[in-house]
Amino acid sequence: MAANLTPQYLDAEERYKSAQTAEERLAALEEMFRLIPKHKASEKMQAELKRKISAARKDAAHEASHGKTGAKLDPFHIPKSGAGQIVLIGTPNVGKSSLVAAVSHAAVKVADYPFSTALPVPGMVTFEDVQIQLVDTPPITSDHVAAGFPGLWHACDALLVVVDASTDALLDDAETCLRHLAERHLALAPSAGGVGELRLKRGLMLVNKRDAAGATERLAALREFFGSRSRIQAISAHDASDIAGFPELLFELLNVIRVYAKPPGKKADETAPFILPAGSTVHALAAHVHRGMAEHLHSARIWGTSLFPGQNVQLDHVLHDKDTVELHA
Repeated sequence: MAANLTPQYLDAEERYKSAQTAEERLAALEEMFRLIPKHKASEKMQAELKRKISAARKDAAHEASHGKTGAKLDPFHIPKSGAGQIVLIGTPNVGKSSLVAAVSHAAVKVADYPFSTALPVPGMVTFEDVQIQLVDTPPITSDHVAAGFPGLWHACDALLVVVDASTDALLDDAETCLRHLAERHLALAPSAGGVGELRLKRGLMLVNKRDAAGATERLAALREFFGSRSRIQAISAHDASDIAGFPELLFELLNVIRVYAKPPGKKADETAPFILPAGSTVHALAAHVHRGMAEHLHSARIWGTSLFPGQNVQLDHVLHDKDTVELHA
């Protein structure tokens, strides 16, 4: 009998895996225990959850009494910054560092030998008026993933599986990456969500070195075998036009919108947009600006996708990228 874990349980499990403190781990574990189906098939999982809860309670008590100053820093914990965090995954020498170096000022080490990247390195990529965090990571292999990786994968906003079109190992490398994700209950998808016990993480498969000899044939084989499991995009870190379009690809992958707030009677500040999930409403923007604003909001005007500039809209009006909104509380 399968455990039949619910989407709510898997959400709590993802919070547990990305937790940065014992208190956060404890809260997620307790919710997992509350949500796990109580039947014979889940008895071992229930016992393991009880053990982890007990350990987390001790850790939380220790943190509360001694503070976090003595806590060991996790080098795989990269605080999020900008419009979203996108993490690269790949086997050795697929060109992850070259891609990050081409679109950011990150201090990555680009080399022709494997394992030149030892720890995750974040870089900021500019797309128009927003910054996107792109994280280079050490390579994985068929039988090894660094212990800190799963937390980073679960916590990020999107994943890029990078493979190398110049090698006949392309298909094996792609399978290695997807298998390691699946073993951590993750799969690539156009949008976040869940299927069974898998959490669908927004992402795609990025095929680097598309201009290499034989790349066209290898790319066709990759699409045949993996096209149903992931969106596939070809690129070359050494092609200027590819790199010029790369930031827009990252922005689209995040599935977010930029919204500019306009104070009544004043001009909108178009240098610092609010970043919201696609599909957000006027009310969601108000909550993002200030909780009190959302509670007392009674009307709004919008410039951008409405019928005419400054049109009054309902609070459940769905916003679009680059809308300007004037909130009235």
